[in-house]
Amino acid sequence: MPNSCNGKAANKASQHQPIESRVISSPPRADAVDPVLIVGAGSWGTALGIQIARNQRSVVLWGHRKEHVESLRQERRNARYLPDCGFPENLSPTADLESALSGVRDLILAVPCDGLRDSLQAIRRCGADVRIAWACKGIEAGTHPFAHQVVEEVSGAGRPMAVISGPTFAAEVAAGLPAALAVAANAPSFASDLAKRLHGGRLRAYTNDDIIGAEVGGAVKNVLAIAAGIADGLGFGANTRAALITRGLAEMTRLGVRLGGRSETFIGLAGLGDLVLSCTDNQSRNRRLGLALAQGLSAKESIRRIGQVVEGVHTAFEVDYLARSHRVEMPIIGQVAQVLNGQCTPREAVQALLARAPKQELS
Repeated sequence: MPNSCNGKAANKASQHQPIESRVISSPPRADAVDPVLIVGAGSWGTALGIQIARNQRSVVLWGHRKEHVESLRQERRNARYLPDCGFPENLSPTADLESALSGVRDLILAVPCDGLRDSLQAIRRCGADVRIAWACKGIEAGTHPFAHQVVEEVSGAGRPMAVISGPTFAAEVAAGLPAALAVAANAPSFASDLAKRLHGGRLRAYTNDDIIGAEVGGAVKNVLAIAAGIADGLGFGANTRAALITRGLAEMTRLGVRLGGRSETFIGLAGLGDLVLSCTDNQSRNRRLGLALAQGLSAKESIRRIGQVVEGVHTAFEVDYLARSHRVEMPIIGQVAQVLNGQCTPREAVQALLARAPKQELS
């Protein structure tokens, strides 16, 4: 099987430092004795595994369904999510979590937010002492914590941890198309080590220390992408989309700063970069959900049509809750939440936003 995928897949689919001030540019090296474990064999987990393995690093890719993992082993590709992308030789799929954790220092959780806690608890039961990174973008439903808070609750405070974020679609990363992402960590050494594993070929990895900002950016952009899909699905045009992205960025920044993030994070890869990507390309599940809502489908019908987890759905309610709790004005988020819970139609939500009184832009 080939060790990379062709362009068809892409077409389908703690020293204080300035944000994104460090780009990792060292060449890859062979690293078979210090493998990275990726928990979650979906599209993004697989793409990250391919990228790291392509950089001559040893990768173990864990999936919870034995039949799926067996397919990965036999076909040397993820036929369900990235069918055109073959696995490098140093990527090893497994369904045995305890064995996968043996000898591993670093792991990346590439599971949906609603599966993060269960995955962390399973890792803890195995007695693993590891540095933990995650690549999910959202908030745990019902209890309102971000991923770093879930990690601290389950695995203990003070552990090196990091979030991987930025404007990256799985198919394009797996295809080796040019891209950039950010690694935000509470320990500079972990940020650097993880970025070095990811950086290579056509992927640039930057580091920073604003975990909260990166998490807020990743969560809020999902909800704003639903809004962008609704606007485009209603035929409102490019002017509307540009205004929505700009005002959405203002909402994201207000909440992020209130929660402890830094304003400059939101004009970087984990903020504006990811927001523009998700709002403008139909590879985004959240944008596609908005398009379906504009056609008159319910949220449940839209999700069924997409066939994968759409993080922005429950995240809309969580962000709306946080905004109201912290008295942060987020009218776009509020209207998306109302559409999703059936309180208003997409067209009524747009009219409500347009009917708001004029105000100073930068207040």
